[in-house]
Amino acid sequence: MLNRSFGRSAWQVSELSFGAWQIGGQWGPVDDSESISALLTSYESGINFVDTAQMYGVGHSETVVGKSLRAWSGNRIFVATKAQPVAWPSTSNANPQFADLYPKKYLVDQVESSLKRLGVESIDVFQLHCWAPDGLNNLDWFEVLSKMRDEGKIEKIGVSIRDYRPEDGIDLAKSGMVDSIQVIYNIFEQQPEVELFPAASASGTAIIARVVLDSGSLSGAWNSDSYSGWPDGSVLHTMFRDDRFAETLERVGGLKEITSPYYPKLAEASVRFVLDRPEVSTAILGMSNSRRIRENLAYSDGSKFSATLRGQLAEHEWRRNYYA
Repeated sequence: MLNRSFGRSAWQVSELSFGAWQIGGQWGPVDDSESISALLTSYESGINFVDTAQMYGVGHSETVVGKSLRAWSGNRIFVATKAQPVAWPSTSNANPQFADLYPKKYLVDQVESSLKRLGVESIDVFQLHCWAPDGLNNLDWFEVLSKMRDEGKIEKIGVSIRDYRPEDGIDLAKSGMVDSIQVIYNIFEQQPEVELFPAASASGTAIIARVVLDSGSLSGAWNSDSYSGWPDGSVLHTMFRDDRFAETLERVGGLKEITSPYYPKLAEASVRFVLDRPEVSTAILGMSNSRRIRENLAYSDGSKFSATLRGQLAEHEWRRNYYA
């Protein structure tokens, strides 16, 4: 596993990180002992960055991650977690008021609760799970988190950009105010390359790439029967409802034709596409078992991505928000 600098910090983090949403239980049934085993296997393999959140299983993911940390005696593991807002704003609301999203006392309580669930004295990266441009005008959130950083309860401050709105983070990246920005970036969602990545690079802001495999579609493993096998109410069953699944599967088929001369699996092309960008400090992937971990590790070898293939993939950008 190769490491990268985490923005302007001295941290060296694994370029692939353990995405802990699935172990919260919202993607289907989970066994905590298996989740802890997967986490420990990833640590042993050189993965030293975990991304979780209060929202993932209403704190359950954080609790499981915390148990894995107590069972681990090796090198340092960096944990990034997130606080969801009081209420998620409508996707049609381009700039919700930040004071409504993150009141001061609420934000303090969120940090304290995450500390308890993780069982740590300090959180490596504490992120706001929802960012809006108004956060650059109303700085109460930053004052609260800066104070808690001074108290040693968090080490670095980050934000997670709202789904498919990378433009919301450009001015924040230029300001250098936060240590990291998490954003959706994959073959379908290439917009962050245009302005967000250059702005983050200039200020030394770490980029955490999420939804690298488009919630699973870019793994290339889906077929026409996949949807019927997902539990009702699960993230995937809800996200790819109605005609969404069929359209996604059709577009994935087109990508397989383009990438197959270069890579045997679409998953490999998808991960390497993201890792090819030097602005990305780490890319989040779901790793629920040892097979997935081994496959992901194989993609971390520093190989360059074909410029010809990248040019072909530019035509397959597909901006849509299935999280809505």
